[in-house]
Parts: sequence; structure tokens; C-alpha cells
Amino acid sequence: MKQAKSRVVFMGTSDLSEKILQTLIASDYRIVGVFTKVDKKIGRKQELTSPKVKLLAEKNNLPVFQPDTFKNLSAVEQLQNLRPELIIVAAYGKILPKAVLEIPNFGCINVHVSLLPKYRGPSPVQNALLNGETETGTTIMLMDEGIDTGAILAQKKISISATDTTDTLMQKLAAQGAELLLETLPKWLERKIIPCKQDHNRASFCQMIKRSDGQIAWTDTAETIYNKYRALTPWPGIFTIWNNGRTAIRLKLISIEIEKGFSEKIKLNGEVFKHNSDVAIQTIAGIILVKELQKEGKKTTDISSFINGHPKFIGSVLV
Repeated sequence: MKQAKSRVVFMGTSDLSEKILQTLIASDYRIVGVFTKVDKKIGRKQELTSPKVKLLAEKNNLPVFQPDTFKNLSAVEQLQNLRPELIIVAAYGKILPKAVLEIPNFGCINVHVSLLPKYRGPSPVQNALLNGETETGTTIMLMDEGIDTGAILAQKKISISATDTTDTLMQKLAAQGAELLLETLPKWLERKIIPCKQDHNRASFCQMIKRSDGQIAWTDTAETIYNKYRALTPWPGIFTIWNNGRTAIRLKLISIEIEKGFSEKIKLNGEVFKHNSDVAIQTIAGIILVKELQKEGKKTTDISSFINGHPKFIGSVLV
């Protein structure tokens, strides 16, 4: 088969990348090298941790390369020596220069989890959820020197559930992306696909996600806050500040729900109150129900246990 003969280099770092690489391995593609980001220190103990892509590659006896940048000539030469006919990229996290893009005969193709030209950039799933989208999808594209501006080889849509978070939606898109890639590669390698240029006038771009983006503004609507929760779960999560009378405490809201159909404004923005059997927080329009939360540096707890230990939480106003 053509895919078994073609020399393929894979580049990726994230969980999406791991899923794509696993699919290529299982489908007997001839992978001659795997490029991923350098190991980094994570967690409180700052333990040096390898990307999952690296661990998967090593488990399957695939050569692994972790260059800091392709601006270094030696990194480009390292790639050239592998003589790839095709480079497949999925959430690598690095921009490929022209010197890299021109190496393989079949070019560099990217698995991007949005319906390009919508949501170009590094966080398309989070941005789709932030904006309350009900539909997204996967794009297989031929890479150029721009950021997600290359011609499209294939696209497929997927519905977004009202309860999807970045974690659940990314899992769905990873499965869809792997499937679409397998459908597309044989046609591309047999020159049966004519790339379709993107309409740059319809392009939209992702905002970069920072830890500070997780802070809640209770002057937003309940729908806006709930979409932020969906988008920023699991990282960086959403949080608010509670002044318990002695100190300001950072509270991370681990699990929340939106009370549908409740539009009456009965409390101050950010005020915590009992609502039937739930604990609610007032927004500018609508209320949020808190199910689980976490004090900074402490373990996650359900709201009932938290109230038992902090009865003055009810009636307080969060900022």
C-alpha cells in the first residue's frame, strides 16, 4: 500500500497529537521520526515530564526528536536526513518555517480542530465554547507559512453538546480528526485531492488562553459564565474571590450548572444564596448553581460540605 511505503514524519505534543499518532501507528504508516516539544517541569514538585507523544513513540521504537526551534540549521538538517515524503502535524505548538515546509514532496499537512477559516490559532476548542457555538469540526489542511491559512484538503462537522467542556469536546474531535485523516491520506498520496483555498475574508482568530482568564465577572450573564466554565475546564478552570471577613480567598469552581429559565434578578451580582435545595450565585442575568468547589491549596469538596464548614458563605458577595 502507498501509505506503508511513504516516509512519514509526525509532529505533535498534546493529547490530540497522541491520538493521531496512535492511529497512524495502528494503520501501519511508515513513521521515520516523531518530533515533539522538550520535556518540561510540571506540578508543585516540578518533576521533569515527557510529552505523551514521546512516550508513545518510544514504546513503539520510533525515533524521537525534541528541538527547541527550527531556526537552528542543525534541527532542519536533522529533519532533512530523515528524508520524509510527508510531514503530518497535529497540535505541535511550533511554527514551521519555509525551510521545513519545502522538505517533503507531499508537503506538510495539519489536523486542526475547527472549521477553518473559523478559529485560526492555538485554542480553537476553547474559543468555540467561549462563544457558545453549537457546531465545530475538524479540518485537514496543507500548511503554508501563515498560521492555519493553508489550503483545505478535507473537513467534517460535529455538533457541540450543551454540556461539553474542552476535555469532552477535544476527545470527540480527536477521534473525528484521526478518522478524517485516515480517509484523506490515501487520496492525497495518490494525488486525487485538489486543495481548496480558504476564504480569508471569513477568517476569525483565537484568543490565547491564560490562567488569569479564569476569573469570573459576576456582572456577566449566567450563560457567559457557564460557557467560560465549559471552555476553561480542565485548564485553567474558573475562579472567584470570597472575602470571609478576615481574608480574601481564591475559590475555584470545579462543577457548576446553569439554572435554565430563571431570569429574575433577586440578589446583588455575585451574592450567594439558597435556591430550593441548591446553592446559587446571582449574575447580571440568571443564576449559577455551585456543585463542587476548591479553596486554593485544599482538596475539592461538594458544596454541602463546604457550607457546613463555612456557613457564612451564604449571604456573602463574591468578587
